[in-house]
Parts: sequence; structure tokens; C-alpha cells
Amino acid sequence: MTDNGNTRPLVEVHNLKEYFDINMGLFKTRPLKAVDDVSFSIKRGETLGLVGESGCGKTTVGRTLLHLYKPTGGEIYYDGQIIKTKRDIKMLRGKTAMVFQDPYSSLNPRMTVSDIIGEPLDVHKLCKTKAERTERILELMGHVGLNSEHASRYAHEFSGGQRQRIGIARALAVAPEFIVCDEPVSALDVSIQAQVINMFDELQEKLGLTYLFIAHDLLVVRHISDRIAVMYLGKMVELADASEIYDHPLHPYSKALMSAVPLPDPNAARANKRIQLTGDIPSPLNAPSGCPFRTRCPYATKACEESMPEFKEVSANHFVACHRVEEINS
Repeated sequence: MTDNGNTRPLVEVHNLKEYFDINMGLFKTRPLKAVDDVSFSIKRGETLGLVGESGCGKTTVGRTLLHLYKPTGGEIYYDGQIIKTKRDIKMLRGKTAMVFQDPYSSLNPRMTVSDIIGEPLDVHKLCKTKAERTERILELMGHVGLNSEHASRYAHEFSGGQRQRIGIARALAVAPEFIVCDEPVSALDVSIQAQVINMFDELQEKLGLTYLFIAHDLLVVRHISDRIAVMYLGKMVELADASEIYDHPLHPYSKALMSAVPLPDPNAARANKRIQLTGDIPSPLNAPSGCPFRTRCPYATKACEESMPEFKEVSANHFVACHRVEEINS
């Protein structure tokens, strides 16, 4: 978690939208608003954590940001340059990478570890000779704690934690500046999670990386993130420094999320009042009008039904989208 003092964000997203047309039968389609009007920026060397329940659009944000999905609307800037043309996207792909959620399905079972890690080197023509390619693959394996004997083995011969290390080595192959980490530890045992998270920290320190870290485990996100953004049903509802959002969440949804985080101190855990949300998450195909959280919010009023609250800065670097944020937190 370093910051080199460069004031211009490395990544900027303005009003990002990603809609998928869902077939409703009889030649009718309806847009599923997976990401709806989301804006944020990430400074060089920073980690932005992105949290929310399953299906809220976190992964879609990460994939759209890297142009794995074509954005429906909005603007994406990388290092001050807008990403629009095929040439821009090619430049973006050479400087960014993604670590996927499931190390079991994201690695090709027919390829050896050396081929998996070497594939980006071949695609981007980063090595001139076979010897240089082999040396680079072994260097990448060293970065993630794998040794040279692992190079000729296949992914199925490894444990979940080791497979995720292979995935991380593959992501590092293009020497990226920015990595989208899509729930990279959620498929791993808790004991392995800590090792992988610490490795992300060390790699960031050593290689000067910038992360968008997507997760639903709030303890994991707190450990690694400088700032945290909270999403609900395709919308961003809160964004602040990690400690601020844990100690002083302002949005009713963030408050409920934070109240569910397990506390290590038994006395504090007993005193902690868990906020139970009523009802289920609405389908993104039939999202409520106005504020998407209003159907489960204890503070909802007529105004919440009529309009989506503005995502605004309520204190220094603390952004919230809630009509009643001042009343609720006074």
C-alpha cells in the first residue's frame, strides 16, 4: 500500500454502465443493469476494495474496466488517456491483468505450468528467445513462491492455493501496472487465504502494483485495501478510506454489512448489535425505482422511491448515495 505522490489517478471510471439484454421470449428483451452509473478512481500504488453481496455487479465492474465486456456507457481513463479505440484497448491489455476467482476453472488442464505462465509472453511477444522465455517463467514462479520443479507439472496436480499462485504468476507475466483481483481467495481455505493476501501485499510493495480488489469477505478487504467502495444492485452506495468505512459507515446498507463482520474480541462481539436486513435482494431485471436499497431500508421514505440519491461527498473523501444520510447519522 504505497503512494508515490503522483496526483493523477492511474484508473478513472466515469458513469460506467454495463447492461445485458435478457431474452424474455416472443422476441422481447429487457436490459439487466449489472452496472449502472458507477464512478470512481484509483491512484497509482493504491488498492481499492470493492464489496457487496453476490450479484451486485462487482465482477462486471472489473471485467468492463478491462474491456473484457464492451461498456454500455460511461468513460474509462487509464493514466489520463480515455480508452475507446482498438488501439487504446490493446495498450490497456498490455498494462493490466486479471486474477480470476476460481483457480480450478481458470487454468487449462491440458497445459503445463510453464505453458500457462508463458502464454501471455507468447501472445504479447515479450521474449525474443526460448532461453529468455524460460528464464522469465522461472522468475515469475519465484515471485509467487513456486519452484522450478513445478514448471513441467499440470494444474490438477496442485492444491487450490498453489493453483491460485499459478494464476497470479500468469497475471504478472505482462509486467502489469494494474491488476483486477476478482475474489482471488474466496475459493481457498481460510489458512491459505492469509498466505495469498500477504503475497498480494508483498508483490505490490516489490513491483509497485495497483489493485482493484473485489471480494465479499469484509475482513479480507479491510486487510489489503486503502479505500473501500460498497456496491448494491449495480449502484455504488458508499466510498471512503478503509478504516473510515469500518468505523463510521454512513449508508444503511454499509452499516448492515459492517455489523455482520466477526469481531475477534468476545466482549466487543457480544456488545456488537447486528443489523438484520428484511427481505431479499430484488432481481436486477426488476430493480426498484429510485434508490435500489429502499425495499430493504428501515429509513426509506417517498423521496427514496422517486429518485436515485446523488453519490456525493459528505465529508473529506467520504462519498455516499443516500437521501437521508445527514439525519440517519446525526
